[in-house]
Amino acid sequence: MRDILILKGRIVSRLKLLALLPLAAVLGGCNFVVMAPAGDIAAQQRDLVVISTVLMLLIVIPVMALTVWFAWRYRHSNDAAKYDPDWDHSTGLELVIWSAPLAIIICLGAITWMGTHLLDPYRSLDRIAANRPIDRDKAPLEVNVVALDWKWLFIYPEYGVASLNELAAPVDRPINFRITASSVMNSFYIPALAGQIYAMPGMETKLHAVVNHAGKYRGFSANYSGAGFSGMHFAFHGLDDAGFEQWIARTKASSNVLGRTEYLVLEKPSANEPPRGFGTVDADLYRAILNMCVEPGKMCMSEMMSIDAKGGLGLAGLNNTLPLAYDKYARRGTALGPEPSFVAGTCTIDEPQGRIAAQVRESTPLLGAGLKRPSAPFTPLGSSTSLLFGSPSKSQS
Repeated sequence: MRDILILKGRIVSRLKLLALLPLAAVLGGCNFVVMAPAGDIAAQQRDLVVISTVLMLLIVIPVMALTVWFAWRYRHSNDAAKYDPDWDHSTGLELVIWSAPLAIIICLGAITWMGTHLLDPYRSLDRIAANRPIDRDKAPLEVNVVALDWKWLFIYPEYGVASLNELAAPVDRPINFRITASSVMNSFYIPALAGQIYAMPGMETKLHAVVNHAGKYRGFSANYSGAGFSGMHFAFHGLDDAGFEQWIARTKASSNVLGRTEYLVLEKPSANEPPRGFGTVDADLYRAILNMCVEPGKMCMSEMMSIDAKGGLGLAGLNNTLPLAYDKYARRGTALGPEPSFVAGTCTIDEPQGRIAAQVRESTPLLGAGLKRPSAPFTPLGSSTSLLFGSPSKSQS
């Protein structure tokens, strides 16, 4: 009987091991790149995760152990345990309970404060790795990043080339990313290189990073952005100087051209686009994308803000509403329709038309497509309607 029980125990143990095999197979596909990164910024971020976890475990592990110990020590069947229903205070125990968590919170706060400032994505790098200061004589690599639907565009202004869904950088050379988006918010993330940072239309975010080990790494969007989100990933190549120069040369040799017209076609939603390079790129394209004025005849957002900073155009500015309408959704052919709605003018019933026409205007020329000189004659849009809505016509444009 004893031998049978021993045999059953062995069988049960082996069955337990077999039950764990599917879990081991699933975990075998995990990639611990966050804990073993290839860039110094990502390595410092990993250290923050490890230090914070260890500090919290200093409380978590004793609490879990004491929970089990108290449950066993003061179980109902243990008559040897001391029973003291009138006990209610211990100065020593109170000091331990409150001082230990307080010390850990202070340490976590200090680490968080230092990490927030030292690892600020907008802060320029002061080292390329531990004990390896940055070489000030070596210019950083400038990369302009545009998050499209659903693909990534990388522009290298220093070399005059661009690539789609493929990024390359030399090892141990600082990289300055300038990041924006064409439509919805995305998140630019290369786990092996640095933390994620958002890409938003009409705005520019920055990220400073460096890759210390050659290899091919995965980059993707970490923020859901629509139907093609699952295919919005790219390959990041960490290359030595010679390999990077060869990559640039291959990209320059491409016959693909990326001007404003080609960009408007590329910007249309598409998923799972194959990587490709552009040997010729409009030098002003990224600025136009950032300021939402790629289309011919559009006023750039920077010009509009400059006008607003000077006090705006008042009633005369109403004539500029039509050419300033940002109709990217109409261009993309979505359900919103081909013609945008807009406010054509505002005026009240008791405003004399003659007084409006006789307003004195400054004669300083203004920048921007579709803007008339301030000295041009002004024709009121109407006086009997508070708000006029409509679509642009040939006479208005």
